[in-house]
Amino acid sequence: MQSVWSTLFRSVPMQEPTREVLPTLDEDELQLDWYRQGSDRLAVISHGLEGHSRRPYVLGLARALLAEGWDVLAWNYRSCGGVMNLQPRFYHSGATEDLTHVVNHALSGDYKSLFLSGFSMGGNLTLLYLGQQGEMVDSRICGAVTYSVPCDLAGSAEVLALPSRRIYMQRFLKDLHVKMQEKSRRFPDLIDTNGFESIRTFREFDDRYTAPLHGFRNAEDYWAQCSALPRLRDIRVPALMINATDDPFLSAKCFPETRKLLGDHVRLEAPRWGGHVGFVEHARDGFYWSERRALGFLSHLS
Repeated sequence: MQSVWSTLFRSVPMQEPTREVLPTLDEDELQLDWYRQGSDRLAVISHGLEGHSRRPYVLGLARALLAEGWDVLAWNYRSCGGVMNLQPRFYHSGATEDLTHVVNHALSGDYKSLFLSGFSMGGNLTLLYLGQQGEMVDSRICGAVTYSVPCDLAGSAEVLALPSRRIYMQRFLKDLHVKMQEKSRRFPDLIDTNGFESIRTFREFDDRYTAPLHGFRNAEDYWAQCSALPRLRDIRVPALMINATDDPFLSAKCFPETRKLLGDHVRLEAPRWGGHVGFVEHARDGFYWSERRALGFLSHLS
């Protein structure tokens, strides 16, 4: 219930964002949603697998941050946000070059502080980016909060392959099938969707599509290179990873507890309840627990 509640029942009233189309270095495009109110502080929010910048969990956090005086940038991965991207590649859990491009674009303005947040796949992407930046991270990046992070991609793929998770897996594959069909129409020599209906797991999907389209040998190579878990110790800004213990998507390795794994700057919180990107709270102001936790974390950074 926590995992599906906000998708089915939550509505977050928000002002219309300003849409910007950001060209990439490889002649593609990223769709950015800006919520500006003249702040010198900016939060960049990264959504989950097959999500987009208007998902309730993104809007809920954006609304909370706006109320605290932040500007917000919610961006869409390639092929997300209602616009198919131009290149054969689309997005994946380790596409930090796109997050880097978005962050550098945002920091080219007048912002003095930048905060990062990510949900699910976006959480892995955010932590992997910070780990890769290491000591070279821009001094204006003040910290990050991530939720429901599958930082162990191989283990999480195994969890989602379980029969008890079939309803989630079928939903993801249904959405991905639509995208791959469009990709196939645009690039018939590169992408073939014949037999897609036989795909049942992320291992099969990533072996057939994600890995070859993005330069990995296979699914195992993709998961190994793009899991944030081995890079957590390299992060050099305060980062909070919130993974609920009842999350139906995460493996046991997604709950690292030792300093050897977390490093000196990452903190794991594992509430008993929350599901996957749930953390539901019924309050008069409409905020969820996850949004209050982000604001509380930010209050200790400033």
